[in-house]
Amino acid sequence: MSRSEAPAEPVEPIIPAETEPAVKVPLAIEDWLAVILLATLAIITFLNVLVRYFTDQSFAWTEEISVFLLIVLTMAGGSVAFVRNHHIRIEIVADSGSPRRQRILAMISNGCVLAFFVLLTVLSVKLVLDEYIYEETSPAIGVPTWWYSIWLPVMAAAISLRTIGTLRRLARGARQEAQR
Repeated sequence: MSRSEAPAEPVEPIIPAETEPAVKVPLAIEDWLAVILLATLAIITFLNVLVRYFTDQSFAWTEEISVFLLIVLTMAGGSVAFVRNHHIRIEIVADSGSPRRQRILAMISNGCVLAFFVLLTVLSVKLVLDEYIYEETSPAIGVPTWWYSIWLPVMAAAISLRTIGTLRRLARGARQEAQR
């Protein structure tokens, strides 16, 4: 076997396997919420496909419910992604340099995330109040639209609280590092 054909030696991963972050409120809440929402979405869609196939009709409410479920599913997934540090970022910038630099960049990043989701919470509360006051109803089912919209500020507030927890853990890590 020539040198170019020799099997490569195993390489250590640059990023070690992450452990579950120490959180006060279990991440299983969002995990199970995502599982339940995804299963419900799959069942509703499957039933609609069957009804369309056999009757050439469709359930009018499935699209409306599916959009609602997808929004809540996205927000639940986003909440867990921020805590587990699996959110979108430029890793060459975020994961390079000294641990102090990485922590500062993580705090800046999480601070921006917190500002965005606090603003989203406030503005979506205003949206829900407007839908409630003006008694808007959904086009397909005719139920109040705030029934769907109320979950946006709830989930945005949950992400805000999760981000505050991440910032606290980062600050605690900085204090422990400074004490050494």
